[in-house]
Amino acid sequence: MPFSFFSSKSGNPKWELTLDVLYDIVGTSIFAVGISCFSSPNNIAPGGVSGMAILVEYLIGLPVSMVSLFFNIPLLLLAWRFLGRRFTLRTLRTVAIMTGTMWLSEQFLVPYHGEMILASLFGGVLEGLGLAIVFLRGSTTGGTDVASRLIQLKFPHISIGRLMLAVDGSVLLLSALVYRNVENALYGLITIFTMTRLLDSVLYGMDTGKVLLVMSEHHDAIVAAIWEKLDRGCTLLHAQGAYTKQDRPVLLCAVRKNQYHALKQLVYAIDPGAFVLSLEAGEVIGEGFKTPPLQ
Repeated sequence: MPFSFFSSKSGNPKWELTLDVLYDIVGTSIFAVGISCFSSPNNIAPGGVSGMAILVEYLIGLPVSMVSLFFNIPLLLLAWRFLGRRFTLRTLRTVAIMTGTMWLSEQFLVPYHGEMILASLFGGVLEGLGLAIVFLRGSTTGGTDVASRLIQLKFPHISIGRLMLAVDGSVLLLSALVYRNVENALYGLITIFTMTRLLDSVLYGMDTGKVLLVMSEHHDAIVAAIWEKLDRGCTLLHAQGAYTKQDRPVLLCAVRKNQYHALKQLVYAIDPGAFVLSLEAGEVIGEGFKTPPLQ
């Protein structure tokens, strides 16, 4: 069943809570496998609280699950004070579930000891996928996200993304010192890159598309062909040539990326002299694309 169904709001509090907990269990379980089986056994610290916990495990032997919880407790107390009760309780629930799933993975799963590049890649894939599933319900695993939000209260001109990058970068530099090996930090960078790319792909990749702006004397024929062959609607924008001062329509059409090549071929088959602008659409909401969120 598609994610859009699960991530929609039904208005039933019990059903919403059930979905929240289900997403947390599935997401944190996948994340825990990435940490316990790939990152931690190979001394790869992929930034954030989990990365710090892996470093502490290497230094004094405490399990990553317990150290992560220890680091999150003061952050949650600060979040309660400055970020609000609702955000903190939601994060606390996810952190508690993540601690449990990570502890279980530490006890029962076999760690991978092999090629470091494979460990960093598979760790990044699993951790990114796990976080994406948690984020789909609007929750967070605490750690870097909470710390970044708290820091932004003091420095509101700095974006959350830059703050999280700064925190993760600091953990990578610290890992090079702890392991006394730059390669471990570089593998951690690979894990972070893979994780963030997969995270973006899951959260936004299904809703991205292409937007074409087409200027052509044969716009009526192009509109009809797009409707018939691609089952896509179009919008005609009223525009005026800056030099000629003549009014002319501009055709706007949004399509999924797998339809872009067919759309471009269709336009030039009708009018080889058409002027076409192609734009990236980070998210497309509406009929034929992502379902609008319920208010």
